[in-house]
Amino acid sequence: MDIVLYILIFIMGTVFGSFFTLAIYRIPKNQDITHTHSYCPNCNHKLGFLDLIPVFSYIFLLGKCRYCKKKIRPRYLILEILSGITFVLIAYFMNVRMDNLKSNVLAESAFLALYLCFIFIMAGIDLENRKIEKSISMYGVIIAVAYIVYLCIVEHASIYRYIIYLIIYVCILVLDVITLKKYAKNSYVNGVILTIITMSIFTGEYVTINTLIMTGLVITFSFLLQKIQNIKRKIRKEEKNYGKNIHYGFLLAISNMLNYIFVLSMYKFFV
Repeated sequence: MDIVLYILIFIMGTVFGSFFTLAIYRIPKNQDITHTHSYCPNCNHKLGFLDLIPVFSYIFLLGKCRYCKKKIRPRYLILEILSGITFVLIAYFMNVRMDNLKSNVLAESAFLALYLCFIFIMAGIDLENRKIEKSISMYGVIIAVAYIVYLCIVEHASIYRYIIYLIIYVCILVLDVITLKKYAKNSYVNGVILTIITMSIFTGEYVTINTLIMTGLVITFSFLLQKIQNIKRKIRKEEKNYGKNIHYGFLLAISNMLNYIFVLSMYKFFV
């Protein structure tokens, strides 16, 4: 029976992944993501039910639009599969089984699903546009605060642990408003900080610290690689743009998921 459960979780994960691809495409364009019917971005033809089955539609249509025959980017298929695998791995390492589907397990799973929505969409938009959308950051803050309320009221967790996070949230949001008024644009740095705080609340301080270390190592390697390339190409100092093309939100998301799944696996098998 557990196999059937994990198959259902994988299917649910691919459905979420399909939504992620839609959100990643539409949110930066300020398009509706809930009421507007799915359509081909090339010919604008509304997609039918058979065009929207996660994974299978892409495979059966050979990666092309049924109507205009335009090639569909592989990222849709990749994100749907990755989302499904991530959902299954987290559920497995959290020891979600048919015989322990209690209210607290379901509640934790629901909050994690909401968190995965945040992390996938934030990372996807940052990878495509090097931008952390304010609406996605606010969504992360809202679900994080709701999670804190749940932990303190239902799980009887200590509120003192989360007060610092709430204070940082308020400070960054106030700073973001000031930045917006002064420069009339979103602050990428503020978005990164909000993302890190949200990660800490959902995946814990230990995972977040490891996330920052792993991300720092990747960024350091990228800096060194870029510096070597600049030296070889003899690029002048004023033409060097270290760090301006690095997608920090995307790297943080990948590192966070890898570390979180690793810690869950260690807890399952060794604790």
